[in-house]
Order: sequence, then structure tokens, then C-alpha cells
Amino acid sequence: MTDTQKSSTMSPELARIAELAKEDKQRKFFSIAHLLTIDALYAAFLSLRTEASAGVDGVTYKQYDGNTWEKIPILHGKLKSGEYRAQPLRRIYIPKEDGRQRPISIPSLEDKIVQRATVKLLNAIYEQDFLECSYGFRPERSAQDALDEIGKVICRRPISFVLEADICSYFDNIVRSQLMEMIEKRVSDGSVLRLIRKWINVGVIDDGRLLMAEKGTGQGQVISPLLANIYLHYVLDEWFQDVVKPRLKGEAYEVRFADDFILCFQYREDAEKVLEVLHQRFAKYGLQLHPDKTRLIEFGPKALTTSEQQGGTKPATFDFLGFTHICARSRRGYFTIHVRTMRKRFKRSLKAVAAWCRQHRHDPVEEQCKALNRKLRGHYQYYGRPTNYRCLWRYYRKVRRIWKTWLNRRTRGKTLNWERYARLLCCHPLLLPRITRAWVS
Repeated sequence: MTDTQKSSTMSPELARIAELAKEDKQRKFFSIAHLLTIDALYAAFLSLRTEASAGVDGVTYKQYDGNTWEKIPILHGKLKSGEYRAQPLRRIYIPKEDGRQRPISIPSLEDKIVQRATVKLLNAIYEQDFLECSYGFRPERSAQDALDEIGKVICRRPISFVLEADICSYFDNIVRSQLMEMIEKRVSDGSVLRLIRKWINVGVIDDGRLLMAEKGTGQGQVISPLLANIYLHYVLDEWFQDVVKPRLKGEAYEVRFADDFILCFQYREDAEKVLEVLHQRFAKYGLQLHPDKTRLIEFGPKALTTSEQQGGTKPATFDFLGFTHICARSRRGYFTIHVRTMRKRFKRSLKAVAAWCRQHRHDPVEEQCKALNRKLRGHYQYYGRPTNYRCLWRYYRKVRRIWKTWLNRRTRGKTLNWERYARLLCCHPLLLPRITRAWVS
């Protein structure tokens, strides 16, 4: 992080902590809780999502916003006196791509405020420790940067094999005692450590029952992504960089976004060796690789050349961050990687659009058009990578057809044919596909 970035995003106190953490990677911070000031808590409140779901207390952002300058000092007083108590999490479920349900734990609003302020404080320390291979839930980094890095590594380095890995229920299997040991390598402030213990050990309200777990950090809490990054930093990133890579025969690289990661290798024997010890490494920390979603594939320039010479099947593909990665040739004949929207993500997104159109089919057409354009804009913003243009057009045409289907349901016998629908689209046009991510130079 440059000095300019520090001055624009950090207070002088946090900037100083970042400098000290960068100077000495072994330094422990004994007194940092005093930086959770009233101003820090208020800034944390302003950074929360205004439409986020409420916790067990039922307090929403808008309700709390009415008397913020009275409530924040009271919250700060509880932190200083030790009277602050973390409230149980509210459990909800969202559907996964494989049809199962993903449990999400929602904290109360005041817990979100304190957690967000604590995350900003701890980021000043851990951003100096996290490696370049980590992209998830970090300032100035995104999934698009991770996807760019994959292209750079595989296209520019002698990579021939990719290990596609998936961790089973990662957030639910973090060993809390080992997590706290990792945090204590850098943070020795008892007040901050007590806060983290409260958040990871708090119970969950599920269908009116209070459930307690011995493992996990509760996916959905504001603090959870940072804790997950800290855990995998020591379990995977640092281990792979300092212990594994020096012992390999060829080059190797890691690209990780939260708990999703791939490992790239020059030689198969290196990849097979790492895959074998990776199971043992993860088991030591309570984690397990998914047996069906973890696989080693031949991928890269050599794999494509071999496929072309033999005239057989195309090289295997792998999925990462919502995209299917495919070996291909550029117009000039050079090796490149093309990406396509994953089928499961594509279908899931269209299913969500259809459900929205069904629920809002009686809304004014102008309001429906605006809402659908917001959804299209968000889709293009994430999936609008240069080689994914066909999938964007296919998605646009599917959305256009879905909208027509549900508008036709409210015509009461008067069919909305394509001619009438085309005139409607002239007055209320849907946003056309566009590439939002430039080629990596």
C-alpha cells in the first residue's frame, strides 16, 4: 500500500500501526483497542449496507439511523466498561448450486458496527502480512483481479497443470482454538481478543432454538471473511510459499479468493506431491478437501498443443469464481485463456430473474424495466470479460424472453406477440450487453 493510499483510507493512528506491522513481521500489538473510538464506530455504521437483514433484535439500519449520535456513544461506553455482549446470530438458509441449503448467520446491528470497526483496525496489521496470491475480501482487491492473475500466470509462465480445489464447508469447520493461536501471533490486546472470542463462540438462533457449535466462525458475520483469510494465510498461503515451493522441481503459483483457490504447476510430479500432502495439511487444521470437486488437470500451452497434434478431445476446463476457463488460441495463434459464465451460475441467475418477474409482473412497466436494467448492469459488471461476450448476449436474450412471458401473463386474454413486445422495448429498452473488463496488458 502506498503512502497516498494510506493517507486517503486510514487515520494517522492506523497508518502508524500499518507501518510498524510492515517493519517487523514478528511484532505483537499489545494496545490497540483504544482505537475503537466513537468516530470509528460511527464510520463503521455508515459503511454498512442499508438494506441488510436485521439480526435477532430486529433492528434495521434505518431504525438505528434515527438516533445514531445517541446510540453510538452508549455502545462505545459498553465496550470501554466491558459490558458489551454479543447477541446470538439469526440463522437463515440460501440455496446452493447443487440444490442444498447454505446456512448464513446474521448478527445484530450493533455487533455489525463493532465488527466492522474491528476489521478496519485489524486490516492495518494483516494487510502487511497477507501475500499477493490472496484476493478475497481485501482492500483494493477483487475477484476480477484474481481472474486477471490466472491469465498472467498460465499464459506467461511455464504452467502445464492446474489443481482445482474445493474445501468442504470451510467457514463451519475452522478450529477456533487454532484460529485464536494464529491471531495471537500478531495481536496481544486482551480486549480485542475477548471481542473475537465472543463473536466466534456466540450461539445461533435457528427456528426458535439456540444452537451452540464447537467449530466455525458463522458465515455471514462481518468479521468472518477476515478471520477466514487469517486462517488460510497460515494454513495454506504461507506454508505453500515458504515450505512447499522451495522443495519443488519446477515453478508453482497459487491464486486464492477467500476459500476458493487453484494451484498451478510446471510439472505433474510436483502437482501430485502437493495434492498428497495438501490433504494431510488441511486435516491438521480440521479442514477437508471435497473429493469430487478437487482434481488435477492438464491445462496450459502444452496441453493445447498436444490436443491439436493428436486431433483428440480438447483439454479439460476448470471453474473458478463463476467462470469456466478454457484453453484457446488468439487471432494471432498464441495461447490464451477464454472464459465462459459457468452453467450453474447462468441458470441460477436466470431463475432469480424469472422469480422476480413473476413476483412483480403487475408493477408498472417502467419500474420493471428499471429494475431489470439494474440486474443486467450488475451481471455485465461482473461477467463482462472480453472473451465472454457470447454468454452475455445469450443472457440478455433469455432475460428479454422471460420478461415477455410474464408481461403476457397480465394481458387478460390479449396476447403480447413479438411485434407488440418490440414496440414496448423501443419505449422501455433493456440494457444491451457490454464488456466491462479490459484485456490484461
